[in-house]
Amino acid sequence: MRIISGKYRGKRLVAPKKLPVRPTTDMAKEGLFNILNNKFFFDELKVLDLFAGTGNISYEFASRGSRDVTAVDGHSACISYIAKTSKELELGIKTIKADVFKFLRGNDLKFDIIFCDPPYNFMLDDFQKIVELVFDEKLLNEDGLLIIEHASQTDLSKLFHFQEGRKYGGSTFSFFEW
Repeated sequence: MRIISGKYRGKRLVAPKKLPVRPTTDMAKEGLFNILNNKFFFDELKVLDLFAGTGNISYEFASRGSRDVTAVDGHSACISYIAKTSKELELGIKTIKADVFKFLRGNDLKFDIIFCDPPYNFMLDDFQKIVELVFDEKLLNEDGLLIIEHASQTDLSKLFHFQEGRKYGGSTFSFFEW
């Protein structure tokens, strides 16, 4: 895994093999950040990375200047790895070990971008719960985006607040907004 842009452009990171993760590919990540680069100033963003895994997306936001990045994952080793890497690179990423659904229910913070990369075996009902929690709990700022990465075979276009989907190989990013 590598950081593709910003202060740490080209930096390679090697996550422990025991982590139960599937990092976003460089091709997909580059496509996503090209879209975001045209919509946002990264240094002004408050970002929430759900099912953060290795922290791949969190590092990318922080490297590009986002100073308020929070990574949430239910796996202790994932959170430890993100915290260790963030400290080594002085990225300032906040890490929270929590069940994502419980975190969303008990949170009163607002974000500009919420990125969600759940396991690929997620059921459509689980995706719907994520979308409902984000919007019902009003976790997005007015011009904010919820981005869900999922297998391209999964269609989220019927979910409330869906705006568009972008496919990159076997992965798709679905965008949701107010």
